[in-house]
Parts: sequence; structure tokens; C-alpha cells
Amino acid sequence: MIPWLRPDDPPHAFPPVDTALNEPNGLLCVGGDLSPGRLLEAYRRGIFPWYSAGQPILWWSPDPRAILLPHEFRVSRSLAKSLRNRGYATRIDTAFADVVRLCGAADVRREGTWITPAMQVAYEALRGLGYAHCVETWRDDRLVGGLYGVTLGNIFFGESMFSLERDASKVALKRLVDELQARNYTLIDCQVESAHLESLGARALPRAEFLRRVSREIANLDVPAW
Repeated sequence: MIPWLRPDDPPHAFPPVDTALNEPNGLLCVGGDLSPGRLLEAYRRGIFPWYSAGQPILWWSPDPRAILLPHEFRVSRSLAKSLRNRGYATRIDTAFADVVRLCGAADVRREGTWITPAMQVAYEALRGLGYAHCVETWRDDRLVGGLYGVTLGNIFFGESMFSLERDASKVALKRLVDELQARNYTLIDCQVESAHLESLGARALPRAEFLRRVSREIANLDVPAW
């Protein structure tokens, strides 16, 4: 049986992550809410929410975990060409709500999305507290790509990205990597493995090692790290 959380359960009421299912990989528990306190506690424990509209909130901690070390980010020839020639400009935290909305827009993400209206509200609340951030790619004053995530300690917990033009999301990721290296961040959490992420330099890390890194790098949840 998958444990159920009630909305009034305390934020720390997650079961141990080593009780997560092997199939589907990492499903830990169901329910609860998306309050800032619960979300921050989830990230601290290596847990994230991921569910579709019409489902209850599903909480995950897969093993292994996809991560990207900023210094291992790969700039392909095509991305380098886009950075030089496509006229992109990047900005940080100037259009957070629009980035989240476009990450979940049905006409952008045709395979479906987990970014429900409740998710959008929840991450905008974290943005208001200083924990959630976005990187945007602009072309001719039009928002054409971006990504968003949560910062705790020296870790950026990536949530989603979108692209309306060639390589626009990768350009945002390159700006994020540069920004994180300048700020001495050590790790980007990519959550789930994919060939796309692997092509950018991401790799799999055993969950136990990921959790050790999270514990080491997150010093104080009460102070936004960005």
C-alpha cells in the first residue's frame, strides 16, 4: 500500500525514501498539499511532486537520480552556433509566472504536462519567498524559452523547461550553468534520466549518494540561497 498524506499532516510527515517503489520507479506516497513548507521539506529529503491533472498529488524519489554538475555541462556545436548567431538574450527572474505557464502550456508540451494550476500557484508562492527562480531566453523582446526550479543551499532543483525556438531552452540552461558556477553551486537536480539530459552532460547518481550530497549542501532552509 502506498502511504497517504493528509493536507493537515505536518510538512515532515513523508515516509523514508528507501520505501519508495521500484515500479514505478520512485513513487513514495500520495496526497498532502503543495504548501511552501511541505515543498521545501520534500526537496530537502530528495522528494518532488509529479502528477497529472485529475490525479492526487504524487510524491517521488527515484533511484538512480539524474543530476548535472555545472562544470560538466556540454555545449554542442549546434548550441554554440545558436548562442553566437540567433540573437538570443537571457534574463533572470523577470517573467517567472510566464515561464511556469509556458512550461505547462498544452500547445507547447504536446505530450502532456504535470504543471497544473495548483502547481503554478505553489511555485509562484515559493518565488515570493525567494526560493524559486527562472532563467528566460528572449528574442526581439519575445519570450521564446526558459526554465525554472528551486534553490536550497548550493543546489538548484530543476523543475521544467520550454522552448518555442531552436535551442532556446538550452540557451537558458547555459545561462543557468554560468550563473550557478559564479555563485559556487555544486549540483543541478534533473530528477529523472533521459537521453536529452544525458546529451547535455547529465548522469545518473545512486539515490543514497544524491541524498548525502543534498544533506551536505543544504545548510539552512530558512535563508534563500540565491
